[in-house]
Amino acid sequence: MIINKTNILTCFLIIFILSSNSSLSYSKEANPKLNRVLFIFDASQSMLGRWQSGRKIDIAKNLLSKMVDSLSNLDNLEIALRVYGHKSPFPPKDCEDSYLEVNFLPSDIAADLIKKKLSVIKSRGTTPIAKSLQEGAKDFPNNKSRNIVILITDGMEECDMDPCLVSKSLQNEGFILKPFVIGVGLDKSYKKSFDCVGKFFDATNESEFKDILNIVISHVIDNTTVQVNLLDNENMATETNVNVTFYDNFTNLPKYNYVHTFDNFGYPDTIAIDPVLTYNVTAHTIPPVSLNDVSIIPGRHNIIALKTPQGKLEVNIKSKNSYKYIIRKSGMDSILHVQDLNSIDNYILGKYDIEVLTLPKKKFSVEIKQKQKVTISIPTPGLANIILPSKGYGGIYSLEGSQLIQIYHFNGKKKEHRISLLPGKYKIIYRSLSARSSLYTKQKNFTIKSDKSNLIKF
Repeated sequence: MIINKTNILTCFLIIFILSSNSSLSYSKEANPKLNRVLFIFDASQSMLGRWQSGRKIDIAKNLLSKMVDSLSNLDNLEIALRVYGHKSPFPPKDCEDSYLEVNFLPSDIAADLIKKKLSVIKSRGTTPIAKSLQEGAKDFPNNKSRNIVILITDGMEECDMDPCLVSKSLQNEGFILKPFVIGVGLDKSYKKSFDCVGKFFDATNESEFKDILNIVISHVIDNTTVQVNLLDNENMATETNVNVTFYDNFTNLPKYNYVHTFDNFGYPDTIAIDPVLTYNVTAHTIPPVSLNDVSIIPGRHNIIALKTPQGKLEVNIKSKNSYKYIIRKSGMDSILHVQDLNSIDNYILGKYDIEVLTLPKKKFSVEIKQKQKVTISIPTPGLANIILPSKGYGGIYSLEGSQLIQIYHFNGKKKEHRISLLPGKYKIIYRSLSARSSLYTKQKNFTIKSDKSNLIKF
């Protein structure tokens, strides 16, 4: 996602106002993860180009030095510096020219080391972005911390690797979070190429570069919370007890799972969340409800609303047998849900088709309405005790008008069958296993009553 100048300044203003408001309070994680930030700095030959008040390399070094200096008093933070394009002159092209110059250390120690290193770095070589991302992931001691990469560059990949594939692979494997990419005076034609690498910010001037660094760091250090409002049909946050999943919309991997609830004051509960990522949020209602491309504003309490109005459905039967029924959205063939009889489930408002897996099957159409329960009662089955003269083929058929619908099959394996059937009229069609002519097919009608047993002999 490319963020333009107006959006950047607006976000920065919001963050500044919220961070200065002492009346706001946020819930904190009991044991917050250690934050580790790796700065990957472009010192390739192109950074010698003029930009605003001077050369890109000098402006970028100056602003980054001020940034790490401001981080030096923060707890629970380690920072490091990797630089590329600064040791091998171009030409020739050296795609291995990427080095960890300052290892991960607490920010108060690392800040001085990074500033000293930046002061002596010179722009010389090429731009191995993918290689630097790949090697940068190895710089982190482990993946148990919040591993964040901030790439500062003015150019495109110049070696035979794909930064997009490398970035996605590292995120899928959990080594790093979605990288931040800060473009320093980038050519407009390059900008879209970085969308697949990470969250891209375009600094078109020095002032924007400084603001962007502040915004990026706020994603790292500011405590951020989220509240999910599950709305009913009147847009009131009254729905709850639903599983909610936050997926990283870049890797499509689940990052957070929780069962929605209300706090002691009757408000949707608050959870801490990482603002680095953009999320696809799914409420696991029946059917699920999703909201995609949800950006989280760091350092504030975010509210996400999902429209999840629900009603209840129950299908009852008095029977010792366990039955299930299939639910489909009205007019659809695909199965939406399978539910046990004599149980209650919530469904999003709408029309549904129900198929109860009794013998014979029963089909209904229902409409689920806000905060209402639809109840369907199925007659109590009876028991058919069928004794055939011998093993044979055929089956049991229900009589629906003039149509015969087979509901049970004789497979020639046994002659006695005990079958629970709904009340109604039925027909047995049977031929003995030993009979060698269709003329020996026999038929017999019988009736089943609720909660009654019927012995059927030929």
